[in-house]
Amino acid sequence: MGVALYTASSTAAGGRQGTVKSSDGTLDLALSLPKGLGGNEKEGTTNPEQLFSAGYAACFDSALQMVAGKAKKKITSEVTAEVSIEKQLKGFGLSVKLKAEMEGVTQEEAEELMDKAHEACPYSRAIEGNVKVKKTAIAK
Repeated sequence: MGVALYTASSTAAGGRQGTVKSSDGTLDLALSLPKGLGGNEKEGTTNPEQLFSAGYAACFDSALQMVAGKAKKKITSEVTAEVSIEKQLKGFGLSVKLKAEMEGVTQEEAEELMDKAHEACPYSRAIEGNVKVKKTAIAK
């Protein structure tokens, strides 16, 4: 393991129908089980997949900006991460659809930047080989 540059800490209580709080108090969220998983999905609550998708989208957009800068490309980008929980042979697993829309590059350049960002993003690297990721780059 490397040297930690930053560590985030959150505590969950009550599982998917409880709460999650960050150690600094910034996050203090109620959780509920989505209807798609047989739950009662209460309004104003979130779930682990939403939290993961938000973190992944933000991290991937930062990686995209970084690799674009290194390639001397000035882009405006927006990344959407769709995280699904699915039934798999050994229980449940995740799959991800990443969509990156970029202004300032051609379609070919957008696809190249998407691939490079996928190699650089810590979330992508963490789930590599364990989670199916479908990438879509769109030049606007």
